[in-house]
Amino acid sequence: MTTRSETPRDWQVVWRDYLQPRSLVMLCLGFSSGLPLLLVFGTLSFWLREAGVDRSTIGFVSWVALAYGFKWLWSPLVDRLPVPLLSALLGRRRGWLLLAQAGVIAGLLGMALTDPAQDLGRLVWFALLVAFASATQDIVIDAYRIESAPPRLQAVLASTYMIGYRLAMICAGAGVLWLAAWVDVDEASYQQMPWLVAYLAMAGLMGVGVLTTLLSREPVVPDHSGAAEYEARGDRWLAARLPAPLQPLASWLWRAMVSPFVDFVRRYRWVALLILALIASYRISDIVLGVIANVFYVDMGFSKAEVANITKIFGVVMTLLGAVLGGVLADRFGVMRILFIGALLAAATNLLFSMLAGMGHDLGMLIVVVAMDNLSGGLATAAFVAYLSGLTNVSYSATQYALFSSIMLLLPKFIGGYSGVLVDRLDYPLFFTFTALLGLPVLLLVGLAWRYAPVNGDKA
Repeated sequence: MTTRSETPRDWQVVWRDYLQPRSLVMLCLGFSSGLPLLLVFGTLSFWLREAGVDRSTIGFVSWVALAYGFKWLWSPLVDRLPVPLLSALLGRRRGWLLLAQAGVIAGLLGMALTDPAQDLGRLVWFALLVAFASATQDIVIDAYRIESAPPRLQAVLASTYMIGYRLAMICAGAGVLWLAAWVDVDEASYQQMPWLVAYLAMAGLMGVGVLTTLLSREPVVPDHSGAAEYEARGDRWLAARLPAPLQPLASWLWRAMVSPFVDFVRRYRWVALLILALIASYRISDIVLGVIANVFYVDMGFSKAEVANITKIFGVVMTLLGAVLGGVLADRFGVMRILFIGALLAAATNLLFSMLAGMGHDLGMLIVVVAMDNLSGGLATAAFVAYLSGLTNVSYSATQYALFSSIMLLLPKFIGGYSGVLVDRLDYPLFFTFTALLGLPVLLLVGLAWRYAPVNGDKA
């Protein structure tokens, strides 16, 4: 594990880190990463609800986003295999980035040309392609970030990545709703054309990521000397037990798919279980609520313009503020303190949704709820990304970070798939209270991790 001084860093040094060229690259790659998520998650739920799809089905369709939770399965391929032609031209990371971005664009074009009211199944398949390609892009960007800077700068890069990510969510959230509302001549009845135009525009905006990939530098290949010795012992063990024809394949599988996970357990031993439990549950309150949020806005009678302006524009601005605040505070005071504060705020702000559900269509209260929820979410996520980056061995950056981020999403998104059913059973006020209570065990896990598995020397 890395070490750092427990003395807070100078404020001028902290702010100067945000002006480095690699921070600008992460800003643009964050935009490319953030654009597809809402298009197969929150914004898609708005589209499906308008098309007449019932809430329970919308909740189950959200399982498309589980692709993000299983990306660890193919992350070793991204870590070890080159992309024919592209890797030779652009390098290991950028070759995979361009391939993944092309997949996202193709999937978005397919979604745009499909009407869920006529063929929901086809749209789900295209959404799955977007989710799979987007998850692959995330694998590469996470590895690119970790390999591009020392541990001290990971909180800053995580923060700038989140700024780009949330700016993209303005486009994928408010931008889509604005375009759809502008093209829609009659919001009283459902039409596919507004959504076709909006999703075609989003496919075009993926050009930001493509251009950044083509113009950025390939990160320096990390030093694998420590991992090489460990992997060589595994090769000798396999050579003593397997026939010669099977040894090359077994060696590749050991190095690419098994070693990254064994390395994590070997470094942290029993504490690895504690870390995995924290990772699996840290975002649970926000993600479970997020599945049904747009459906909630529709059911409360908020219009497309109101949702766009308040939740997608103002809300994302508050998230950006939270991300910058989280990155600066984590860089100055340490990751673990901000991780705990973020977990506490993320759970507490869900109770505000319960209050809004009881008040109905109240724009003033919606502004308060969105401000507090997004500010706390941005702060928590910036600290959490920095924490995950600090846990990663640079020799296995893509695979290990993909494992962490997959675990982070898997349980919350699975539970989130039942959010429509839970709302039907509990109604909105009790449902939002339930999501707040889901965050209480996270506080205990953060406290234990602070004691037994701090990163960058942030001891309790």
